Amino acid sequence: MTALALNTDVGEGFGAWGPEDEGPLLDRVTAANVACGFHAGDPDILRRTCADAAARGVAIGAQVSYRDLAGFGRRFIEVPPATLVNELLYQMGALEVFARLAGSRISYVKAHGALYNAAARHTGHASAIVEAVTLYDRELPLLCQPHTEVWDRALIAGVRPLAEAFVDRGYTDEGLLVPRSQPGAVITDPAEAARRALRMAQTGTVLSVNGRAVRVAPDGGDIAALCVHSDTPGAVAIAAAVREALAAGGVTVGTPAELPGGAGASVEVTAEVTAEVTAEVTAEVTAEAAP
Repeated sequence: MTALALNTDVGEGFGAWGPEDEGPLLDRVTAANVACGFHAGDPDILRRTCADAAARGVAIGAQVSYRDLAGFGRRFIEVPPATLVNELLYQMGALEVFARLAGSRISYVKAHGALYNAAARHTGHASAIVEAVTLYDRELPLLCQPHTEVWDRALIAGVRPLAEAFVDRGYTDEGLLVPRSQPGAVITDPAEAARRALRMAQTGTVLSVNGRAVRVAPDGGDIAALCVHSDTPGAVAIAAAVREALAAGGVTVGTPAELPGGAGASVEVTAEVTAEVTAEVTAEVTAEAAP
């Protein structure tokens, strides 16, 4: 691994409630996952955040979520997939206006919170994310975890998934994120986060909460993006430590579109993935048609 994007969640306030000055964090990342109004963010915050990111040359990504302001997008919502597609398009379109006013544009898409986690296994919501991206702009990369429903469905649809890992979150033995309600879910020590970041960048693996080495990179590929959450205590220090560790390890950082596999790159789909997803879709259709 020689290059990846370092991203963070920003714009996560509403009205009089935050966010605080995010400039110091934006100074240390290359991509900003901007809340689009459904879990956080309002028109003033969206415009200001896009302007702040664009002024620093930081890529703007649409961080889309369930319609859940009260729960900060961290509650699963059983919304019909067709409705979810429209809600995601609504969020992308809102952010795009402010990104363009700032002289930039949306350059990637990433789900937030419960939607991100659900899309790892929930076929309907994984498909909704991919469909929304293809309808909006299929050239946009989709940040997500490998070996998940949303990853496989993106490949089938011709959307470029970029493998993402989290420097400030704990992992299960299955390579998924530990629920925030459980011990070891959040990493707050900058040195530990930096060590994990370099390991993930160089080997594609991370130690789970049980001490097991699990692969978080795609088979035969590398991690393309690392995330530090802006609401993790000490996020600025974590981002700074990660940048320093990556530089010392010979890993450069860039925006998602600048990386191999960014916008416009070709997508290779294996026959195995195609067969697996086709079988799943067939089973879903059969189940829906059953009396």
